Formats: sequence, C-alpha cells, structure tokens
Amino acid sequence: MIRSRFVMGLAATLTLVASCSDDAPTRAGAARDATTTTAAAPAPTTTAPVSGPLRIMVTNDDGVSAAGIDAVVTALRALPNTEVTVVAPAAQQSGTGGKTTPGMLSATPATTASGLSATAVDGYPADTVIWALDQGGLPERPQLVVSGVNEGQNLGPVVNVSGTIGAARAAVARGIPALAASQGAGDPPTYEVAVGYVVDWVTTHRAALSAGSEPVAITSINAPTCGSGSVRGLLKVALASDPAGRNVLASDVDCASSSPAGADDVGAFNVGYATISPVPSTP
Repeated sequence: MIRSRFVMGLAATLTLVASCSDDAPTRAGAARDATTTTAAAPAPTTTAPVSGPLRIMVTNDDGVSAAGIDAVVTALRALPNTEVTVVAPAAQQSGTGGKTTPGMLSATPATTASGLSATAVDGYPADTVIWALDQGGLPERPQLVVSGVNEGQNLGPVVNVSGTIGAARAAVARGIPALAASQGAGDPPTYEVAVGYVVDWVTTHRAALSAGSEPVAITSINAPTCGSGSVRGLLKVALASDPAGRNVLASDVDCASSSPAGADDVGAFNVGYATISPVPSTP
C-alpha cells in the first residue's frame, strides 16, 4: 500500500465515521510465544482428519506485487500438505471496501514480488473472489480465503472501507471462511509478525477447514509494527465502534508500553498488542 494514499484516504473516511458514530524469530517468534498467556486457548477439536491438501486462496488490496502478500504466500506455501493459489488485484486498490465491477472480469498470469505464480485480476479486491468462484477462475473451491497481509492496520470502523475486508466479505458471502490480516503502519512494516499469526491460525484451524466444519465467518488479525519493544501478545477483542478521538492510523507503536489494553481493538493495538477480532459479514 502506498502510505500517503493510505493516510489521506482513511483520514477522510474517519471524519465521516466520527460524525455518525453515535448511530452506529525475533518479533514474530516473541509475539507468538506471548499468545499462550494473553489469548484464549483454542478449543480442542474432534474433527476427523481429511485427506488431500488444504486449499487456500490468497488475495489482498495492495496489488499482486505488494510485499505483504508475497510474505504470507511464501510462509503458507511452506506448510505441509497445503495448496496455495494467489488471485489478487492487478493494481493498488486500497480503501475500495466491497466495490465490485459489473460483467466478466479480465485476469492475466502474474507473479508476486519474489516471483511466485499468481493471477492478476483487473478490478477490486472483491472482484478477485468473484473471478475465482463465480466466473470459473479456479478449478476447485478454496477451503479458506486469506486476505492480506495488508500494509497498515484495519481497526474499528475502518473495516468498512478496507479492500482487505471487502475481499473477505466476498468470500464469506460465498460460503468460504476468511482470514484478513494487516500489519501496522511503520517504516518499514514488519510483515513477518502478522505472517506468523496467520500461520499459527491456519495451523490451529486446518482440521476444521479441511473437514468443512470451520464457521463461515471473517476473522481479522492486526499486528502493530513496533517502534520500541516487541508485540505484547495476541488479544481477542471486539472491533471499536467509535474511534473516540484515538488514532487508528498509529505507526511505529510503542510496544514497550505498560498501559492496559482496554476493551477494543484500537485500544489494544495502540499499546502494543496484536488483535484478533470477528468482523461482521456485511457493513
């Protein structure tokens, strides 16, 4: 994502949101280790294992050549018995929410930043899901859609203008669970932190995903890029309904803070926690 475009677009959106809110390894390894004490342990699963690879489609809103999607695809491809297909917008589509393009979509072969095979769709993030599922782009339905890793956090009311979330909503509307992942703004963003949480989530949920018993829902992970300290852990928190004067675009977060997390994603993220939150399937 181009940072200046990200800040300008979201600043305008947040002004609108605030006016109507009353109506509405090193870092990666340390962060994942901390989740054992800060995040609720997943419930044991009794789902029987299913043969065949876990099929994951990866998309984003920063475009097929963005660094974040390349990082997460590389990590997911390293998982055993996992088939990863990349279908992403041909160009930067930040802030386009759930917009779609009418008619048949155009798609061309492409590669990620490191040269991994991908398909570039001439359209919005949600269009990538439409092309893949509705227009016969993929020979088999994925069992999970991963959207990200986005450059910049998607917290609270920002989710409704996020193309990352827009793609996830398109997947859920078609009966496929979706995981949206965003790395907090920073110079540079530490994508490996969010990637680590994505890999952990997929590993924990893969039996249910393979069996078709994973709930069809959107899960959103946001990991701060730390200006100081390391990520304090992963907290399951609700989306903030109102920024309440807080900065939802904070960069280089002070992860050495000892301030309490608060009750929502903005509060937790801004004092150094990674957050995991359910996102409504519609705006």
